[in-house]
Formats: sequence, C-alpha cells, structure tokens
Amino acid sequence: MLQLIRVVFVVTGAVGGYELANTKYVPGLFDNPDAKRIFAIILYIILGIGIGYVLGGVIGRRLLTTLNWLENKVQKLPTADLLLALFGLLAGLVLAWVISYPFGLISAYLQFSVAIFAFVVLGYLGVRLALKKRDDLQAFMRVIPLPRAHEGKSGKLDLGKAKLLDTSVVIDGRIADVAKTGFVEGSLTVPRFVLRELQMIADSEDSLKRNRGRRGLDILKSLQNEPRLHLEILERDYPDLADVDAKLVRLASETKSSILTNDYNLNKVAELQGVQVLNLNELANSLKPVVLPGEEMLVGLIREGKEAGQGVGYLDDGTMVVVDGGKIHVGEEVEILVTSVLQTPAGRMIFGRMKDY
Repeated sequence: MLQLIRVVFVVTGAVGGYELANTKYVPGLFDNPDAKRIFAIILYIILGIGIGYVLGGVIGRRLLTTLNWLENKVQKLPTADLLLALFGLLAGLVLAWVISYPFGLISAYLQFSVAIFAFVVLGYLGVRLALKKRDDLQAFMRVIPLPRAHEGKSGKLDLGKAKLLDTSVVIDGRIADVAKTGFVEGSLTVPRFVLRELQMIADSEDSLKRNRGRRGLDILKSLQNEPRLHLEILERDYPDLADVDAKLVRLASETKSSILTNDYNLNKVAELQGVQVLNLNELANSLKPVVLPGEEMLVGLIREGKEAGQGVGYLDDGTMVVVDGGKIHVGEEVEILVTSVLQTPAGRMIFGRMKDY
C-alpha cells in the first residue's frame, strides 16, 4: 500500500514538473532553443519525481496510520451509529458545497479554498452532531428505522434478542449444557472486553485462576462448535470505563439486550439500572426438587454442623441438609424428617431431624 501511494506521488510529481516547465513560471523557456528546453523539462521532471518520492513516503506512512486508526474505530461502531455517521457526513458535505458555491462568482481559487475548509469542518461537525443526537434523529426518521445490530464475522446480529455472557457464567461452564438443550433463545454474545478478561485470567501466574480461565475459553470453543447455537464475538468497548461489569451493564442498556450471569452483585447492579438479568444460579435453584416440611428423605451425612448434635449432608444437586441429632451418624446414610426449608440468595437449605430422634 505504501509503495502504491509513493507511485501515485511520483507520477504526480513528474506530471507537475512537466507542466511547470511549460508555464510562464520558467522565464524565457520558450525563447530557448529546443535542446535547452528539453533539458529544462527533464530537470523539472526529475525534481518532481524526487519530491514526489519523499512526500509519498512521509505522507503515505501518516495516511496508513490514520486509515488503520479509522478502521479500528469504525469496527467498534454499531451499525446504527455507522449509518448515522454517514448521514451526518453527507449532510455536512452538501451544506459545505452550498456555502462555497457563491464564492465561485468572485474567484475560482477562492471557491476552492472555501470549499476545502468547509468540507473538512462541516463534514466533521455533521458526524459529531449526528452521533450526539442519535435518539432525536431516530425518533424523527421513523420511516427509516435504525437497526440495533452489530455486523460480525458471521453476519448481522440483533442484539435486542441476544444474551450477553459475563466472565463468571462462562467460567462456570453450566451455560454450555443449558444452551445445548435449546431452552436459551436468540444468540449468545461475548463482548470483546469479556474475552480479554478471560485471556488475562488464563495467563495468570496463579494455577487456580489459570485453570479457570482456560476452562472458560474451552467452554466458549465448545459453544462455537455447537451447530444449533450461534455464538458472536461483539467488537465494542468503553475505554472510559475500567470495570468489566460496568461495561457489560452499559452495553446491555444501550442495545436493549439481557445479561446472562451467576454473579449476585452484577445481578443487583444491572437490575437497578433497568437491565434484564438471567441468573444461572436462580435457574438451577428453580429446577431443584420441591421439598415440603413433613416429608421423609435419605441423606448421607459427611460432617458435623455448627450447633451441638447437628450433622450436615448434601443432596445430589448440592443442596445443604442440616440434621438435628445427626452428629453421631456422620459417615452414614440416614432417613430424616424435613422440618423446614430456607431459600437464600446463595441457594436452598433444608433443615430436618432424625426420624427416630
């Protein structure tokens, strides 16, 4: 690309040198004999090529840097914002042309100067104002609805129906089993900043964190390879926010999508800001068998409880069972009578006593 820009500048310099050699700015050139005139033309062409080669290298590098920066910015914009930016740019350029046109009646050079200045300033202002007035313009342009979508590597994605995955729910791993059952509608979306956090955890020096991070990446890979699912990596970030949870809540709020998590604190913060949250822990708790006081059940006691005489065991689904009088039966499977059930944010606890206690 840099070499192509250099070639354009070299050709432009050569043509400019030739044209300059044939203008009135070379005094007495047409009065010279043909040989001297040809020598002067060749000299100007060589100077033009040299200047074009140097300028092509300097300007080409700057131009490539600017284009790469612009490409990265455009990729992070949602489709709706990109359409509005193009609309604002077009409106600014049209207004610039209208303003510069009357100056052509005075001088073509003056019109050109005003047009360049107006195109740059009004084009930039058009883009900025269109993005800042997004909601107002969308309400005004109901006949052209602006899609809330992101165009990723696999096509268009409607974020309004997507579920945003946070780091905790990916590391947990149960989302893969739930998604494969078909109960999760729409698309599963992983923002790029969540993927970066997973990678940082996977690269951690702590072996436990490293294993958790790698497990999360493996879960995403399995979801991506599942033919019945659609997993999208969303290229969008908020540099002004340092916390990943804050970025996730803002993204969900702007795209009207929901957050899939098992983080209790994120759950509460998102709900306070009007964001729909799907908590995987709440789903797991709701699927546990309903146990009522007075029912009998078998449970294996594995340790002593906090209170005197208590024994503690767990059901197959992880529900804690606290049994009065079960201390002496630790290590055994006993039959108990349920006395009460306590539902906590962390899960469900069952209290009971020995059937013959």
